[in-house]
Parts: sequence; structure tokens; C-alpha cells
Amino acid sequence: MPAAIILAAGMGTRMRSSLPKVMHPLGGRPMLRHLLAAAEQVFDRIVVVVGPGMDAVAALAAPHAVVVQHDRLGTAHAARMAAPALAGYVGDVAVLYADNPLIRSETMRALLAARAAAGLALLAMRPTDPARYGRVLTNAAGAVRRVVEWKDATEAERAVTLCNAGVICADAMRLFPWLDAVGNANAAREYYLPDVVGLAVADGQLCVAVEAPEAELRGINSRAELAQAEAELQARWRMAAMDGGATLVAPETVFFAADTVLAADVLVEPNVVFGAGVRVESGAVIRAFSHLEGCVVRAGAMVGPYARLRPGADVGEAAHVGNFVELKAATLGRGVKANHLSYIGDATIGEGTNIGAGTITCNYDGVAKHRTEIGARSFVGSNTAFVAPVRVGDATWIAAGSTITDDVPDNTLALARGRQVNKPGRGFKGKG
Repeated sequence: MPAAIILAAGMGTRMRSSLPKVMHPLGGRPMLRHLLAAAEQVFDRIVVVVGPGMDAVAALAAPHAVVVQHDRLGTAHAARMAAPALAGYVGDVAVLYADNPLIRSETMRALLAARAAAGLALLAMRPTDPARYGRVLTNAAGAVRRVVEWKDATEAERAVTLCNAGVICADAMRLFPWLDAVGNANAAREYYLPDVVGLAVADGQLCVAVEAPEAELRGINSRAELAQAEAELQARWRMAAMDGGATLVAPETVFFAADTVLAADVLVEPNVVFGAGVRVESGAVIRAFSHLEGCVVRAGAMVGPYARLRPGADVGEAAHVGNFVELKAATLGRGVKANHLSYIGDATIGEGTNIGAGTITCNYDGVAKHRTEIGARSFVGSNTAFVAPVRVGDATWIAAGSTITDDVPDNTLALARGRQVNKPGRGFKGKG
């Protein structure tokens, strides 16, 4: 069964960040986790190579084996660090890069299939701008002769459009001896993984290239390249959502997280952002300029425009959450309406209740959070404040402008506001 070595020890200096490069997020998920998610569908064993002091990266790699490259002496040296973790292993081993997070599991399988008919297989691409990529040189039959780095290539070799993506795959019994044989006779005095290709050819092994799109194979070394990768992922996810039966009115304006789930017949209007942990059920409508994270929107519900759903929000079937309404750790029952300018946090709202404009649940006392419970089929007037902890029963009527500090029984009208007093002759006396 196949195994994978993932190289994640790079410092990522071009990112200009104290955060290790492979921990930078794409769609709300660190780039290393994107590659692991694809690799876990293909490989039975995965070893992640990290640098010294990269405990956070090692934790991110769990539950897979982690080894440390204490001296950063190049990519071949890094791959060699995985040998003890794969001691006695029999089967194919692919070497992947954590800063190439967009490789699909289908491409990994294609690499393994090509290796079955050759001594070594590698991934290659034909980028729009080959720039300084290494070139993959082939013979008349299409077999790979060698990989030449741009700085070492002749003008004729630089004219070749097939470029090396860095990923290789070979049988473990051959790969690790080749890694041991890689030299460092170069300006940087480093051991480079592409040199394995030349060693395989010298051993009389057939080497083949598997082509994949540039968007899938390009590496991430800078903030600009991180943004390009984000755009590629978003395009994939938008297409997947529409293929799954969701309608995106303006797809290019909708942004997903890696785990966003939209059911069939969901409608998403323009300029909507889905953070991590969102599930939207069939028939729901997410209106324009809404932001959702860590929440569930149930069948037939309507959210927005300009709504914010924070973690723990659960919008019930056929419920309405309108413009400038914010929910946090709040459960709205079936058919609840909160249509205007309200904050509902740490609350449970029963079926069929109407929440008037300007309603807030005062859930924080400066030390701890407290819950508000409002029963079913109740009506809450505008500009009501519920000072938690407080419980309001079923079929209650809360008068507009009330500040509710005590529990309200079922079938009760509650008024909690100062009495209006009019003072004749005391009107405003302005200039003119």
C-alpha cells in the first residue's frame, strides 16, 4: 500500500510572517491540512517532516508520524529524514510539499498509476509563465531524461514548456538509496530532491511525467501566491456547490470555508461570506451581504440581507433573520421572525415567536454569560431588552420599550418601562 512523505520544514521567509508558512490559512484551514485531507484519501501511511521548534506544525500533522529535519540541508535531505519512520516499509512512496496544498487526490492516484509502469513518476505542468521553474527534459518516446534547474539550463532547455512540480513517486526500496546518493555539489551546498530523477535514469529506470494543471501544482511562497491559491480554491468550491444543486446568484462574490455545506435548492445572493462550520439545509435563502460562521440554517429559513450569524447560531425551519440582526449561541425555533436590527445572544426562542426591531438579550454581566429563554408563539415589541438570566413563557406579549429583568409567566402581558409624563409649556425654544 502506498505511503507519502510531506515536506513541511520550510521557513517561508518570503511570507514575511512569524507564522510557519504551512500554517497560513486557505479557506479557513491551514494549507498543510488541505494537502493532508487529499493525501489521506490515497495513502495508508503519511510521514510529515518539520523543522526544529515547529511544534505547532507537528500538532497540526496529528495523528500522522512526524520527524524533524534539524539541519535544513535541502529537500532530498528532508525526505531522507523520513526513512526511520518507514523502516521495513515495502511499497510506493510519494514525496509531496506542504506548500503545494492544492493537489487533488485524483492527481495523486494518477501519479501512483504511472509509477506502476515505471521506476519513477513525477508531477509536471505547463505554466502560463514558466519563469524560473525547473524544466523536465524528455526523449523522443516521452520518457523523462532529466530535470534541469532554470539557472543551470541552456537557452534551448529554457524554451521547454514542461516544468517540474517537485513531486516524485518511487518504490521505497529504490527511493531511499537514491536519496542517500544525492550530492550537494551546487552553489547552495544543499541536497535537492529533483536530482533523484537523474539517479533513477542512470540506474536504467524508466521515468515518466504526469501532467496536471498549473493551478493545482503551483507552490505558495508569498502572500500574493497565497491569494492566488485562495482564488483557485474558491473557484473549485463555488463550482462544487452549484454542481450540488445550490444557486449562487453571483458566484464570484461568494466565499466559502473548507467545510461549508450547502444542500440542494439553497439560494445564495451576492456578497455572502461563509466562515468555518456552516451548514445550510435545503430551500434556505442567504441574502446579500451576510456573514455566517459556526452555524446551522435549517430548511426553508431566510437569512439577511446584512445578517451576521456567529458560532452556535441555529436558525430553525422557515425562520427569518433579517437585516442587521446578529445571532450568537442562539437557537431559533421553527417560524421565528427576527427581521430588524436586533442582537440575540445566548438565547433560545420558541416556535412562531416574533422578535421586534431593536431587541437585545443582555447576556453578559461583565464576568459571565447568561441565557435568555423565550417561549413559543410570543410577541416581543420593539426596543425590548432582556437582562439575562431570564425566562419568558409561551404566548407572552412584551410591550415595546420594556426592560425585562424578571421571569414572565405563560399567557402574560409584560410592561416594564417608565410612565410618560407631558409638561405643557416646556417645549423647545430654539433660535429664530
